[in-house]
Amino acid sequence: MKYQEHFVKTVKHYFQRQGEEWLMGLPSLINYCEERWQLRMLAPYSLSINYVAPAVKNTGEKLVVKCCIPGKEFLNELEALRLMKGERMVSVLDWDEQRGIILLEKLEPGSCLAELENDEEACRISAIVMKKITRRLSPAEACGLPSTLDREESLKEIIRNYPEGTGPITRQMLNQALKLYTYLNGSSRERWILHGDFHPYNILDTGKDEWKAIDPKGLTGEREADLIQFMLNKLPEDKEKAYEVIKERAGIFTEELGLNKQRLLLWGYAHAVLSTSWTVDGMNYDKNFFNGIEIFRKLYEDCTRNFLEKITLN
Repeated sequence: MKYQEHFVKTVKHYFQRQGEEWLMGLPSLINYCEERWQLRMLAPYSLSINYVAPAVKNTGEKLVVKCCIPGKEFLNELEALRLMKGERMVSVLDWDEQRGIILLEKLEPGSCLAELENDEEACRISAIVMKKITRRLSPAEACGLPSTLDREESLKEIIRNYPEGTGPITRQMLNQALKLYTYLNGSSRERWILHGDFHPYNILDTGKDEWKAIDPKGLTGEREADLIQFMLNKLPEDKEKAYEVIKERAGIFTEELGLNKQRLLLWGYAHAVLSTSWTVDGMNYDKNFFNGIEIFRKLYEDCTRNFLEKITLN
């Protein structure tokens, strides 16, 4: 089978040798899906890190088959789908834990929110979706999903591996982001079940002016932390224009979800550093994520006080 070039590159980048072995076994995995569930898999969607394709059962029922590399991330997604099930989250039809397979309802027409030209409308739609899929955890309630503390640990690992910085990310940026993660995690008063990868490409149209979220990674923490990926996606290349877009999005989310705007912007800086670090591959990196670092810092200073004084980063 000939796979999409970006898909192959991404799988190998993130999963290394395990990813190469999984790609080699993917034709057999697809055959297994067709035989076990009596279906025919069609040409895949545009792929990133999982093999996702529409399928038709022998009965004529339409669905989507998602093949993932088995492991903790796959199990987290399954758990998130279970915990966030409802009218605004895609439904799970069946799964195979051992092989990393999930069968999902097919959302039609299935266009993604990123295709909506009106950015304000897209933000308000996404706020409605977030209200429906997130849930506050009680202080004593156990949850096996990763938390924003795990993201802090991920940043610590990057610093251990790249103490002088990585790609365009300087040592100072890494250290400032880590101090922010420590401050925000230490001062957090609420814990929510979150999507973990909430952005406009993961919100699909189901018709009748209804939208549903797909592909949750699963996360616990403040809601503010779960909105940063959305705010960093689909931005103009011009930094000044991107600043205005992020500023407007921050205002809409704060208003619609009753968020703490200062904490939203601080989470923005910290996660923009971490997200950019995740994308560094030689000389390549996500420039929108990188531009977001400075934008979130400036927005914080513009709306409140000196960024460095907030948590004595000097």
